[in-house]
Amino acid sequence: MPHFIDTHAHLDFPDFAEDVESVVERAAAAGIERIVSIGTDLDSSRRAIALAERFPGVFAAVGWHPGHAEEAPDSIREPLLELARHPKVVAIGECGIDYYRLPTKNGGTPEDDAQVKATQRRLFIEQLEVAAEVGLNAVVHTRESFEDTLEILQPYASRVRAVFHCFVGTPAEMQRVLAVGSLVSFTGIATFKNAATVRETLAATPLDRFMLETDCPYLAPIPYRGKRCEPAYVRDLASVVAGVHGCSLETLAEATSRTARGFFRRLS
Repeated sequence: MPHFIDTHAHLDFPDFAEDVESVVERAAAAGIERIVSIGTDLDSSRRAIALAERFPGVFAAVGWHPGHAEEAPDSIREPLLELARHPKVVAIGECGIDYYRLPTKNGGTPEDDAQVKATQRRLFIEQLEVAAEVGLNAVVHTRESFEDTLEILQPYASRVRAVFHCFVGTPAEMQRVLAVGSLVSFTGIATFKNAATVRETLAATPLDRFMLETDCPYLAPIPYRGKRCEPAYVRDLASVVAGVHGCSLETLAEATSRTARGFFRRLS
């Protein structure tokens, strides 16, 4: 059976509180040999580490999501450095830039937008600096903010590689990510009927420059769309991805797992 890696899951979320052990067992039975559980703030990151300590096949990324930037302290550098030293922490993140819910979309002012953007930028830069210091790569979230995200990342590109997770950009945007030495990652969105652009980008992405993820509990692939997603569903995503690339599941598993192990070096 081909073996895959779920490179982006949120196993610490309340959605899995009652049955996380069964979720991990189902993933293993489906051939998902590694799961990276992603932190979204310091507490979430600590929970991700606790799960990594509990389950041999689970690893953690530690960071602060841009959607929660306004809740962050003035600096997360020291606690993040401490968390990043754990042997099962494989990346910094989820970090990045997100303009989807800027204040002006809900009655706020342009000045409010500027403040949110400045806070997100500061937090993203701090996490890239931590990643460079500890020698880990970064899991990057970008939403309605591709240009700013790439502009902030570029000065760090020689020291930190990024994976632009849940990638829904165009082939041209994908090429710009690859040009700075980073990667993209695809979710169950690639299986949706209305996601032709995502499949076009997927088809244009070299087989050794992308990874697979669920972003669970969100974005369950067909035929589970609308239900809670979980790591075992990487196999359903992989079936579609292999079809888009015209390769076997075995070839896809070997390529994406090799890429994941190269990016998340502590996975091995």
